[in-house]
Amino acid sequence: MMLVGEQPGDAEDRAGEPFVGPAGRVLQEALDAAGLDASAVYVTNAVKHFYWEERGKRRIHKKPRQSHVNACRPWLEAEVHALRPAVIVCLGSVAAQAVIGRHVRVTRDGGVALPSTFGIPAFATIHPSAVLRAPDPEARAAGRARLVEDLRAAARSAGL
Repeated sequence: MMLVGEQPGDAEDRAGEPFVGPAGRVLQEALDAAGLDASAVYVTNAVKHFYWEERGKRRIHKKPRQSHVNACRPWLEAEVHALRPAVIVCLGSVAAQAVIGRHVRVTRDGGVALPSTFGIPAFATIHPSAVLRAPDPEARAAGRARLVEDLRAAARSAGL
């Protein structure tokens, strides 16, 4: 199983690894709850660099442009072709549109296998950071539950 996120965040950019910050903790919890061994899952991003703006002393995430996705596409293609995953899980809309196509909507199309541009079944789900940004505990719990269920659905599809 390959998980594709949007882009590195500040913590990821500094560490040089994907999903090591707060969203990474949410993702790890979701993988555990879904019964998936994180060591058997390859994690990457559609955009390989951190696109940000400075606010005071902080680097604040900015949504990557389509040109960033396009520029990083060769690296994502190389990862997919080298790994040949049974299924790709797209974390958030940027990743889903990069892997499945511009027509996909995470809220509408989540939880079901869709054809990817790589010829490998793909699932779209919310990004773990969406769980962190949810406005209240109930919304965070619902987001976490959706992420876990979508990971389970992808694992079933892949025979994991």
